[in-house]
Amino acid sequence: MKVWRTPLITLGLLTALGTTAFAHMGPDMQSRHGQQGPRTEKMHEFMAERHQKQLGELKAKLQLDPGQENAWKGFVEVMQPPARGKAQTDRSALEKLTAPERIDQMMAWHAERETDMKKRGEATKVFYAGLNADQKKTFDAETARIMTGHRRQHGHRH
Repeated sequence: MKVWRTPLITLGLLTALGTTAFAHMGPDMQSRHGQQGPRTEKMHEFMAERHQKQLGELKAKLQLDPGQENAWKGFVEVMQPPARGKAQTDRSALEKLTAPERIDQMMAWHAERETDMKKRGEATKVFYAGLNADQKKTFDAETARIMTGHRRQHGHRH
């Protein structure tokens, strides 16, 4: 029985600390749980501006000809970030669900994100197919740079 006591005490303390830490989070920090604070809204505005800037820079570097404009517009339209809050629910609403219902909700959100990623991937492939060899090299280099910058920002290692 002694063997189980220490891990159970540790688990209890970690649970209590985690719950307490979440309870003390300010409104600016609770955005991951469906609540939007002013800091989160500013971050979303910044990210949207940066996204538009990156697309503008990419378009300039690709030097698209007039025949490629429609493909570009279709690509940009699909690449827009999804509307915020579409798949977010208030924390209190999630707490009212049973564990299996929360899992189902999370699976639905995951499926929605996966569908969005597939649409973006297909749009990218269609747009890419219409580029000439030099444009493809530029597109490859620029999107790799953007993606590795994004990964570094979020703490992922290569």
